[in-house]
Amino acid sequence: MGRALGLVAAAAAVLAALLLSPFVLEDISGSKGVDWNRLSQVGAAYGFTSAIVSALALAGVAASLVVQNRQARAEQVQGIRSYYLELVRLELDDMALYQPVWGTTDIADPRERKRHVYADLMMNYAWMGFEIGTIREPLLRDMLAGMFTGEAGRHYWSRAQISWTASSSGSRIGRRFLAIVDEEHARAIAAGPPTPSAAAPRPPDVPVAGAAPAWRTSVGALIGLATGLALGSLLRNRR
Repeated sequence: MGRALGLVAAAAAVLAALLLSPFVLEDISGSKGVDWNRLSQVGAAYGFTSAIVSALALAGVAASLVVQNRQARAEQVQGIRSYYLELVRLELDDMALYQPVWGTTDIADPRERKRHVYADLMMNYAWMGFEIGTIREPLLRDMLAGMFTGEAGRHYWSRAQISWTASSSGSRIGRRFLAIVDEEHARAIAAGPPTPSAAAPRPPDVPVAGAAPAWRTSVGALIGLATGLALGSLLRNRR
């Protein structure tokens, strides 16, 4: 808004200078009884220039308003995406509780579901960076090449491609982004099989509280058996 007001003020100053220039020239020259017909002819000579300057000033104001409108829209989009990221964070914290709200899924393994959500976050990050210009095309291709090298990245795009096409194909930059993703996905598939996702390590067995280890139980049983045999032999000898 301050920039637009500055442009308006500059345009007003230029117009004022043009309107007052005959009087300023008369005062500087010290002449009286100036021929206003002659001055009007001189004014007509630079009137075209005045019109050009005014048009440029108005064009600057219009451009400033367009930039402000884009900035306001960018802030709205950023707010929506921040809200989306918060929803995803809640889902990752408790998949069993929140994931069914998004609908049924064909991903049975809980670890695979988390990988899918994380891959979605990565793709959204790449899209936002590419859209605003912080991630250039070479960097985007490098990110996607690494993502599609693995099994999880390829599985994600095979499931999410339709929804991405529906949501991002409405703009020129969105269509370009989708074309780059499809190209890198096809290039990765042509290069060979994906790298399998590493299985999560099995957590160590936690002993039940109050339960003795197996070797202690076995030793106790052997001691009890030996004691019983010794007592039995002693009683038989006394008889």
